[in-house]
Amino acid sequence: MKFSSLALLSALCSASAFVPASVQRKQTLLNMVAMSPPPTSTGSSTADAEEWSPESWRKKVAKQMPVYEDTAELESATDTIASSAPLVFAGEVRTLHEQLARATQGQGFLLMGGDCAESFKEFNVDHVRDTFRVILQMALVMTFGSAMPVIKVGRMAGQFAKPRSEPDEVKDGVALPSYRGDIINSEPFDEQSRRNDPSKMVKAYHQSAQTLNILRAFSTGGYADISRLHAWNLDFVESTDEGSRYRKFASKVDESLRFMKAIGVDTGSPEFTQVDFFTAHECLLLEYEQALTRKDSTSGKWYDCSAHMLWVGERTRDLDGAHLEFTRGINNPLGVKVSDKCTPEELIRIIDTMNPKNIPGRLTIVVRMGAEKLRSNLPGLIRAVQREGKSVLWISDPVHGNTRKTGNGFKTRDFENIRAELRAFFDVHEEMGSHPGGVHLEMTGEDVTECVGGLADVTEDTLPSRYNTACDPRLNGQQALELAFLIAERMRSKVGLPPIE
Repeated sequence: MKFSSLALLSALCSASAFVPASVQRKQTLLNMVAMSPPPTSTGSSTADAEEWSPESWRKKVAKQMPVYEDTAELESATDTIASSAPLVFAGEVRTLHEQLARATQGQGFLLMGGDCAESFKEFNVDHVRDTFRVILQMALVMTFGSAMPVIKVGRMAGQFAKPRSEPDEVKDGVALPSYRGDIINSEPFDEQSRRNDPSKMVKAYHQSAQTLNILRAFSTGGYADISRLHAWNLDFVESTDEGSRYRKFASKVDESLRFMKAIGVDTGSPEFTQVDFFTAHECLLLEYEQALTRKDSTSGKWYDCSAHMLWVGERTRDLDGAHLEFTRGINNPLGVKVSDKCTPEELIRIIDTMNPKNIPGRLTIVVRMGAEKLRSNLPGLIRAVQREGKSVLWISDPVHGNTRKTGNGFKTRDFENIRAELRAFFDVHEEMGSHPGGVHLEMTGEDVTECVGGLADVTEDTLPSRYNTACDPRLNGQQALELAFLIAERMRSKVGLPPIE
């Protein structure tokens, strides 16, 4: 027990676990200019990098972008955002980058979670608080399981836009533009609602500012107290069977906290009551992203101040496309989603474009394939990255490859399939000798019934009772926390800790 207690104490006292940036800072690999990979001919040249500007994406093909009828209305909206305060600041972005740099070296685990798509009508303090709380609960469990810092990033304060399979939706012979998220148009199927409205970007900006204000208050105001988080986790395990592995795991965390208090560790200090919490969203609506891109006064570098981290999706990661062009020039940590369609050669070219200097912590590869395809395709991608000496963080998105439609017309995801893909992700990295660096989940802190299975015991018959999503199905708070316990158990074995018995 003492070994586990000391391991937890060490992890919690790391700057990227439950310690705010203002309390402690460690030197990281960001102080290096770059790694030293074998030379390649596929990367962006220095001249290419010098030609970048916040608007250079306009020279490229921009997929999944709305067409706005009134250019004057569009310019008014983007001018309003461009003259408004940044939502995040360069110093915060650099703090996240430092933590991700350590994770690429196997010294951290990235937890990303939040709504499929934020909406205007569902926005309230409780909704933000509940998702924030569950992410912190998950992080505590994972920190104990892995004895390493867990980096907490919410799909929040900007995750409004969504890619669509078809530009138009047809009902009863009537074709209207597809609903692309509240930042672009509205969900009701009528001409006025489906009009691409630039003013919605301004509304999304103001909602994001409120969300960030709430998150900053909760992360530094005592709501993130480690004892409070553990008490909430105990509420979860009370719903499990007597003697279950979840109860045993929670009892070990409880023993560790008691041990720390017994040896004089002040668990009421800022190190245990405040957290670093960051935001991320898909880089999709480039008009909005450009309007929030600013040059840092201290470094002279460009940052997209709409979020701490941005990722490019599977449908917009074309090598000659506008989205890679935009992201290659900003200094935020970036992610890119890849499915089984991505070849090793293509992945290396994407990495060379998004991270030409091979800076640790700069690029995260988000793998979304489904369990069987992942076992077949991920080894080749990892092998190529290892061969070329690329510095990336590998994380799993086990939800997007497991979406299906039920007989009664509901999109859902099976908890067991999500779990199977995560197991495959860890298995492959164990075989390849690489670091399984994180997980990316569509989830909410609310008690919804959108994904079937798990201890929440959601079935196809009960899906309609609280099916609230405006887009894709999300794990509810109980399902997300159950997944965290399962990940923590797997991470214990990876770092050489004994299983919970």
